[in-house]
Amino acid sequence: MLNSFKKDEDSGDAGVFYNIDKSVVLQEARAFNVTPINPRKCRLILTKIVYLLYQSETFATNEATEAFFSITKLFQSNDIALRQMVYLLIKELSKIAENTFIITSSLTKDMTAKTDVIYRANSIRALCKITDASMLQGIERFLKQAIVDKSPSVSSAALVSAHHIFGISKEVVKRWANEVQEAINSKGIITQYHALGLMYQIRQHDRMAVIKLIRNYSKGLLRSPYAYCMLIRYIAKVMEDDDADRSAMYELLENFLRHKNEMVIYEAARAICGLKDVSNKELFPAVAALQLMLSNHKSTLCFAAIRTLSKLAMTNPVAVSPCNLDMENLIVNSNRSIATFAITTLLKTGNEASVDRLMKQITGFMSEISDEFKIIVIDAVRSLCLKFPTKQQLMLNFLANALREEGGYEYKRGIVEAIFDIIYHIPESKEHALSHLCEFIEDCEFTKLAVRILHLLGSEGPKTSQPSKCIRYIYNRVILENATVRVAAVSALVKFAIHCGDLTERIKVLLTRCLDDVDDEVRDRASMALRLLDDSELSKRYLDNESTFSLASLERSLHHYVQSPSEHSKPFDIQSIPVISKEQEKAERARAKSAAIQDAGITGLVSSSGASSFPSSSGAQRAVQATAASGQPDPQTAYAEAMEKIPQLSHLGLLLKSSSVTELTESETEYLVACVRHVFPKHLVFEFQCRNTLNDILLENVHIQMNLEATEDEEAIALLQYELSIPIDRLPYDTPGSIYVVYRRPDNICPTASFSNVLKFIVKDCDPATGEPDEEGYEDEYPLDDVQLSIADYMIPNYVPEFRKAWEGLGKEAEAVETYSLTAVSSIQAAVSNVIQSLGMCACENTGTVKDKAATHGLLIAGTFVGGVPVLARCRMALDGASGVTLEIGVRSASAEVSQRVANAIS
Repeated sequence: MLNSFKKDEDSGDAGVFYNIDKSVVLQEARAFNVTPINPRKCRLILTKIVYLLYQSETFATNEATEAFFSITKLFQSNDIALRQMVYLLIKELSKIAENTFIITSSLTKDMTAKTDVIYRANSIRALCKITDASMLQGIERFLKQAIVDKSPSVSSAALVSAHHIFGISKEVVKRWANEVQEAINSKGIITQYHALGLMYQIRQHDRMAVIKLIRNYSKGLLRSPYAYCMLIRYIAKVMEDDDADRSAMYELLENFLRHKNEMVIYEAARAICGLKDVSNKELFPAVAALQLMLSNHKSTLCFAAIRTLSKLAMTNPVAVSPCNLDMENLIVNSNRSIATFAITTLLKTGNEASVDRLMKQITGFMSEISDEFKIIVIDAVRSLCLKFPTKQQLMLNFLANALREEGGYEYKRGIVEAIFDIIYHIPESKEHALSHLCEFIEDCEFTKLAVRILHLLGSEGPKTSQPSKCIRYIYNRVILENATVRVAAVSALVKFAIHCGDLTERIKVLLTRCLDDVDDEVRDRASMALRLLDDSELSKRYLDNESTFSLASLERSLHHYVQSPSEHSKPFDIQSIPVISKEQEKAERARAKSAAIQDAGITGLVSSSGASSFPSSSGAQRAVQATAASGQPDPQTAYAEAMEKIPQLSHLGLLLKSSSVTELTESETEYLVACVRHVFPKHLVFEFQCRNTLNDILLENVHIQMNLEATEDEEAIALLQYELSIPIDRLPYDTPGSIYVVYRRPDNICPTASFSNVLKFIVKDCDPATGEPDEEGYEDEYPLDDVQLSIADYMIPNYVPEFRKAWEGLGKEAEAVETYSLTAVSSIQAAVSNVIQSLGMCACENTGTVKDKAATHGLLIAGTFVGGVPVLARCRMALDGASGVTLEIGVRSASAEVSQRVANAIS
C-alpha cells in the first residue's frame, strides 16, 4: 500500500513518507471535517498516521483523542477502501485515545449491516478493541449471532474478537459455548480453526472436557487442516501434563500420520518427536513420515522435516540414523538451509566409519553458506569429535582450515571454542590443537581471541613434550601486536619460565627486551616477572599459585561493602573471601557453560552437574537457574539478590553461606516443600520453597511452625532467638513461593540442632475450570521432614595450595583428634564423600579422589568457619573389611573450641 503513494523516482521528488512530521500530518487531518469528503486524500492522510504509529512515533493522549474523533467523521463516506483504513486507525488509536466508546453505535450499525460483508467483519474486529466489561452486555447478542453467521469472514472476526474479550470477561464468553460449537461444525476452514481455539480456551481448565473435545474431533469431523494442527498441539499438551491417557492420546497422534494433508502429517510427527520419555518404538512411525518428506519436491516441507530430525538427533541420534541415506542426498541441495541441517544432523547420527566421507563433503560445502550456518556446522563437528575421539586429528585439521578462511568474530570464536573443548575433553589432542592455535594467532585480527589463545598457551604449552615450539609464536605477539595482546603474551612467557626450568634463562632474555616497551603495563609485568623469577619462594607464591578467589563471592562482598556505609570505618577483609583451586574454577565455568548450552538446545558438550529433582519453587530458585544459564557459577549470589528485594530481610547484611536444597517432602505428594539454610553475620534464615500441585484448591496464609527436636548445643540454642516469619499470602496451583523464618544468633553463636516442621495454611476449594476460589476456607496442616542444622552450614569451603605449610603454621595448641568407625560406608571413596559433605570443607592437593582398590587414603580438607576462623583437617582412612572404614581425623584452627566441634561433627 505504501508503495502506491510513492512519487515517480525519476522526477527527483522525495517519497510521501520521507522526513514525515507528526504535527504536519495532524494538521492535514482537518481534511476529515471537509464536506464533501475526498476519499483519496483522506486515505493518504490515514496511511501517514498509520506509518507514524508503526514507526513508534509517540502520540499524546489529547492528540490521539482529537485524531480519533476526526476520523469518526469519515463514516459518512461509503468508500470501501477508505472505510477499511478507518477501521485500522480505530484499532490503533483506541489504545491511546479517550472516550472511544462514543463510536460504538457507528460500529454496531456496520456490524449489523446486511449489504457489505467487508463492513461487518472489520467493524466486529474494531469494536472488540474499544469494548470493556461494562459495555459487553450491550453487544453480546450481536456477537453471538455473528459467530454462527453464514459468512466465514464474519464468523471468524467474531471468534477472534471473542478470544480478545475472554481476557476481559471469561464468564460472558463461556456462555457462547453452543454458538462456538456450531461454528466448529461449519464449512469455513478458517472459521473451524478459530472456533476450535476458542472452545479450548473456554474448557482448558477442565481436563475431562478437553479430552472429550480432542476425541470428538479426532474422528475426521473437521475440514480445516489448521484446526487439525491445533488439535494435535492440544493432544501433545495433554500428554505432557498427564501420563494417564498417554497410550490413547499417542494412538490419536499416530492416526494423524496417515492424514491426507501434509501439514497435518508433519505436525503430528513433530509432536511425537517432542514427547517426553518417548521410546524408539513410538518414534518409528513419526521418523518414517519425516523421512518421506525429505524427498518431497516442496522445499518448505523438506526444510521442516530436516529441522525436526536435527532437533531429535540431539537427544536420540539412534532413532534418526535410518534417515542417513536420504539426508546425504540433501547435502547438495540448492537450498543451503536444508543442506546445512542435513550435514549437521548427519554429524550427530553418523557412525565412525562414515566420518571421513562426511568431512570431505563438508569441506567444499563451507564456502557456500553464511557465518550463521557455519557456526551450526562447527558445533556439530565439535560434538562429533567428542563422540569419536579417535577422529580428533581429522576434526582439528578441518577446524584449522576453517580458521584460515574469511569470517566474522562469532564464527572464529565458535571455532576457537570448539578447539578448546576438544583439548579439555581429549587430552591426547592437546599438542596437535595447540600447534594449530599457534599458527592462527600469527594472523588473528580479533584481540579478544588472541588474548584467550595466549592464556591457553601459557597454561597448557609448558605441559607439552616440546614447549619451546610455542615460545616463538608467543614472542612474535610482543613484537607485532597491540598493547592488550602484548600484555597477554608477556604473561604467557612467564608461565613457561616457571614450569620449564631449562627455558627460564632464555625467557628472561626475552622479558628483558620487553622492559623497553612503550606500554606501561607491558613494562610493569615484565619487570615484576623478572624480579619474582629470581626468588623461588616469591615465584611460587605469586606466579605458580594454583588457588584463586571465588570471583562471585568477591563481587558480592565488595558490592555489600560499598553499599553499607557502616562498613567503611574498617578496611575490606579479603580473608573472608573463599579461596578455590583453578581446577574448581574451570569446572564451575564448564558447568555454567553446559547449562547455558543445554538451555539453548545444543547438546554434546559437557554433561551438566547433577541437580536436585525438586522443581523450581521460588524467586530465589528461578534466579539460581537464570544465574547458571548466564554463566554465573555461584548460586549463593542469586539467593542473596532475591532476599535483598524483601524489605524484612534486606537489613541482614552480607550472606555468608547458603546450604544446598534439602527436600522435605516426597516428589509425588500434593505439596512440595524444600529448605535452604542461609547464614548471616547475626542471623539464621530458613527458606522453605513451596509448590501446590492440586489444581482444585488455593492455599492462603501459608506458614511454617518450627519446633526444636534435639540439640547438643543447649547453651547456644538457648540464646537463639526467633525474630520473624514471612508467610506466603496466596499459593495457587503450580505457582512457586517461599516462606522465610528468621532467627537471631547473638554473640555469633553457631548451634547445631534438629527442627521439626509443620506446614500450616487455609484451604479454599477452587473451580478447576475457572480457577475461582470459594469465599470460605478451612485451616489445615501438613507434616514435613526435619531440618538439620549442622557444622557444614557454618563452614565455607576454602582451597589451600600449600596445605602442609598452612598445617604447620596453625600449630598444635588448638588441635583436636578423634577416631571413628564408619560402618555405613562400604568404600574409602564413599567415606571421603561423607566426610567432605558432613564438614562442608574443600579437598586439597587432589586428595578428594581415591585410587581404585586403595585400602588406605589420606584426605586433606580446608575451610573457613563463620567468623573468619581458618580450619584445616587431616584424615587418615583404612578399609576394615566388612566393618566399613576406620577414620582418624585431626583438626587444627585458631580456636580450640572450633577444632573440637569440627572433629566431633562426623556422622
